Amino acid sequence: MTDAALANPVSTAPVFCEDDELGYRRSLTDFTTPLTLDESYRLAHLPLVSPKHPGVIARREGKFYEMGRHPVVYSLVLPVEDGALRASPAFVALENELKAAPFAGKIAWDILPKRQDRLHATVCGSLSLEEPPAITTETREALRKIEPFTIELRGLFSGNVNRGRLYLPVYPEKRAGRNALQDVQAAFGRAPGDLWLVGLYNLTEDLDAAETAALADIVARWWGKSLLSLTVTELQVMGASDDLVLDAHVETVLPLGA
Repeated sequence: MTDAALANPVSTAPVFCEDDELGYRRSLTDFTTPLTLDESYRLAHLPLVSPKHPGVIARREGKFYEMGRHPVVYSLVLPVEDGALRASPAFVALENELKAAPFAGKIAWDILPKRQDRLHATVCGSLSLEEPPAITTETREALRKIEPFTIELRGLFSGNVNRGRLYLPVYPEKRAGRNALQDVQAAFGRAPGDLWLVGLYNLTEDLDAAETAALADIVARWWGKSLLSLTVTELQVMGASDDLVLDAHVETVLPLGA
């Protein structure tokens, strides 16, 4: 090997998990009928973005929501910087399409600045309720063995649960055949997942047939397109008393590979 090769080693681009290994296609909204805000969305999200909407479910027997709020839940999350996202020309182009879409007036744009410092994808939900979770020595050791990894945000995603929220799906790096986010879940004793989403936009009304078709077209055209690649060096334990994390706080920062 030459001295030049030693001075400039060839960098290896990350390999990401793809759709055949993940659950995004399986969990996509059925766009063959007009999109209606589902019950889970009307209970947990709609009260926060349109509290006077007649479809709001203020409370429900057996659920702990009260107008979209609940006791503090702590979860493990992967933070995403709003500034990095908005510095991406691809993301800006996607958002401009949404702003020009026939359903743009049904997006709660005013919520975005309220959430810009707490964008995230949940990796392990509901670690504890009301009190911060105890992170065991074993879990911390397992995280130290996971080197920082890369994720790719692609867009756009609308699911078959919480219908009314629009997300960016997370595609994690795969190393030696292993999904990096599943390794993190294993460190917390969680079963492997296949769906990690950065929630961004919230609808305030059902969509009619034409609006639904327009959303389906945007989802289809942007499917698989890279919006942003991020190196994940740490995860956070975040506490929040609503599903839009409007009042969220970071309880603990957990570094990887350190």
